[in-house]
Amino acid sequence: MRKALAQNPNLLRTLLGLSFTLIFILAYAVYGATVSPSYYLYQTDSETTIHSLGNSESIYDSDDNTTTWYWNIPADGVNLTWVNLTATELSDDSIVKLINVGGLYSNRLLGVEDADKFSCETSCYQNTTHEAISEDGEDVSIFSMTTTEPGRRNNGTVYAKSLEDATEKAREVIDYTHSPSSIRVEIIEKGDRQTSPTINLTTVNEDFLEIEVFSIDAGTEFLWSLAAVIGCFSILLIPSFGLYFASRAKEKKNELKLKLAEESVDIGLEEE
Repeated sequence: MRKALAQNPNLLRTLLGLSFTLIFILAYAVYGATVSPSYYLYQTDSETTIHSLGNSESIYDSDDNTTTWYWNIPADGVNLTWVNLTATELSDDSIVKLINVGGLYSNRLLGVEDADKFSCETSCYQNTTHEAISEDGEDVSIFSMTTTEPGRRNNGTVYAKSLEDATEKAREVIDYTHSPSSIRVEIIEKGDRQTSPTINLTTVNEDFLEIEVFSIDAGTEFLWSLAAVIGCFSILLIPSFGLYFASRAKEKKNELKLKLAEESVDIGLEEE
């Protein structure tokens, strides 16, 4: 590389021209890859319902010496996504059950903020009954979903050729009726209990709200992509340019030495 640059000074201009050309081509390619009018983002409108529960009913089993409290809650199954239960004022080793004949997805780590590397899509299991045990009378929470498909809840993305097509696809993803939607909660406590535990049941229904084409700030993305490409090329070009300038400096130094040597020879001949 050093010899080639030293022997051909025009190679520097060629490298600069080629570098800037490639920089702009790649910057445009990076920018173009981040923007596609075929992707649309849709938003959902979440409606959270905190169910008002009446007096609970109970059954005492003398054989097992246990009291079973139960509540039947009618939920709206249209676009139902979340069913969350919290039980308080429990006795030791109480068994809390969340029951739905239609089936719900749940996992003990669902809803835990510090659950690292947890994905409900792969770890949650569907069952008609999910239960948890209260240790030392602690509160119990059971979080569940009607589906593990992310696009049915909390917004999403669709690929389509037009806004009308995208809207239709988004509605197809969201539209869902969970049936049967009735929720039953059971709490089994040891002994003949007279005081009912307290439960809070929350359901979430999400409906289609709006949709728009995926877009970004063109100027900002172009500058970021251009900076990235310039940085990559700088890593490659700076050493080459360094070698070039070093070789030119060495060449000039050798030319100066040669000139001084020639002048010394000429002076010696004149003195003779």
